[in-house]
Order: sequence, then structure tokens, then C-alpha cells
Amino acid sequence: MVYAVVRAGGRQEKVEVGTIVVLDRQSAKIGDSIELPAVLFVDGDAVTTDADTLAKVVVTAEVLGEERGPKIIIQKFKNKTGYKKRQGHRQDLTRVKVIGIK
Repeated sequence: MVYAVVRAGGRQEKVEVGTIVVLDRQSAKIGDSIELPAVLFVDGDAVTTDADTLAKVVVTAEVLGEERGPKIIIQKFKNKTGYKKRQGHRQDLTRVKVIGIK
């Protein structure tokens, strides 16, 4: 079993070939391929965490589309002052499919 843990935005994702992952927004267009930096690489029983070796590991992914995350409501309230504030946020996301780990 070959898989890698890649850095994607502020998170780390475990990916194999064919895995579909939702990342923070990438500046690539639909159909483009992007490279993701590997943090850990596992090939059978061999586990690689050495930075020099991981620099040679290339995880390529194809951009499938862009989407938006769920709406998050931010509410602020202070008691007895009449202060209320409500704000919403939806994160821009990119859906990618891992096509190769070399």
C-alpha cells in the first residue's frame, strides 16, 4: 500500500492514488494539475519522514472544481449594552483528485 500525507493549506491530508480531497482554494483552473508537498511517505513497510528524501516525492493532483464550504455564523453579544453583531462566512474550496505519487 502506497500513500502519503500532504500539506494542504493549514491541514494535513492522507492521500492515495484516486483519493478526492477538498482543499483550501488553489489558484489553478479546472483540469490543471498541481503538486502537493509531502510530509510523510509510506511504501509498503518503508516509512519516509526525512526532509531530503521527501523533497524528491511528488504528489500530483488534478483540479476537479471549485466550491464553497458551509455557512458559518459569527455572533457577538455584550450583555446590558444593546450590542449585537452577526456575520456570516463561507470558505472558498477546491476539490482535487490525486492522480500520482512518485
